[in-house]
Amino acid sequence: MAGRGKGKTAGKKAVSRSSKAGLQFPVGRIARYLKKGKYAERIGAGAPVYLAAVLEYLTAEVLELAGNAARDNKKNRIGKTAGKKAVSRSSKAGLQFPVGRIARYLKKGKYAERIGAGAPVYLAAVLEYLTAEVLELAGNAARDNKKNRIVPRHIQLAIRNDEELGKLLGEVTIASGGVLPNIHAVLLPKKSKGGKAEDGSAAV
Repeated sequence: MAGRGKGKTAGKKAVSRSSKAGLQFPVGRIARYLKKGKYAERIGAGAPVYLAAVLEYLTAEVLELAGNAARDNKKNRIGKTAGKKAVSRSSKAGLQFPVGRIARYLKKGKYAERIGAGAPVYLAAVLEYLTAEVLELAGNAARDNKKNRIVPRHIQLAIRNDEELGKLLGEVTIASGGVLPNIHAVLLPKKSKGGKAEDGSAAV
């Protein structure tokens, strides 16, 4: 007959699995995560429904208790204690480098599947230490050259005159850094026994 074919009936609205089960939590999304996580070879049709119901029940319990606590404290909103200032992870670790920003870059770069809580703190501490070392040596180089401002030349001198930093940054090129003042021994005039150079000029 005309008008009959495969597919859903025209005008019939799709009903989600959450609505069928009378739940607020997304059954379809939980089912997708269960399959994606590969917790088992096969996932039954009732597993995501049951898990969604359990999660919804636990969430409702926590929210009810939190609401009671907020009502006891005469608060209209569940959240952090009013007046309590947020403390950054950098402040907690006693660092100047931004731990939160480094954590975001580590996650965004996808260098590993999971990033531990201590990884950005450790990396921020290492970067801050290296920066302090380079700036201290570069400041000394600027002071030796009677300058008040650190320029790339001072950073170059600081790194190349330090054994450990020179080894760490051996393959790094610093723009406008120049080179270390060095004259090969072969190019220097050789002194003779009489105190004169071989070319006949007097040795200085």
